[in-house]
Amino acid sequence: MAQGSTGNVIAALCSFFIPGLGQLIQGRLIRAAIFFILAGVMWTLFTPFGFIIHIWSVVDAAIFTPRLR
Repeated sequence: MAQGSTGNVIAALCSFFIPGLGQLIQGRLIRAAIFFILAGVMWTLFTPFGFIIHIWSVVDAAIFTPRLR
């Protein structure tokens, strides 16, 4: 998928609802777990950082460009 492709838009929308879900759809399991856990912890402990991590998750899913092998 290229940046701005339909897959990235869908992944970004998924991350908007659940942080890390877009990365999971893109096959980036470790990054998905990191965003999910980090956003959950930050939303619980310090809400402004939770919001920042959540938005970062959306942007990360939207601009992802896979490496060619």
